[in-house]
Amino acid sequence: MNMVLRGLILLTGFLFLVMGVRWLVDPAGAAGDMGMPLLEGLGLSSQIGDLGAFFFCGGAMVLLGALTGNRVWFQAPALLLATTAVFRGLAWAVHGATLAVPQIAVEVVLTALLLAAATRLSRK
Repeated sequence: MNMVLRGLILLTGFLFLVMGVRWLVDPAGAAGDMGMPLLEGLGLSSQIGDLGAFFFCGGAMVLLGALTGNRVWFQAPALLLATTAVFRGLAWAVHGATLAVPQIAVEVVLTALLLAAATRLSRK
């Protein structure tokens, strides 16, 4: 079971890193995949900087957790993903955004996966 979990964790970390790098090399494609237009000026800087950093650092933390066995490296991206899911729900409830059920589901599943890794893959 731990080998399957480790494989899922490594895949998750790698995919997050790739998504972060994609914000640098293909921001229009990255934005389109997330259902948003590519902004201009300061908004473009925020999109590339914030979203690129979110995914790149999230992936780096997941991979650091897998390599070091230190649970905090799994807990930090789990907190980011859980908060993202909550904020998406609040965006819908408070601001009339489209309820992003598939995205929230992925964030909840990945949060659970990372918390499981923090428990099962961490070195005592």
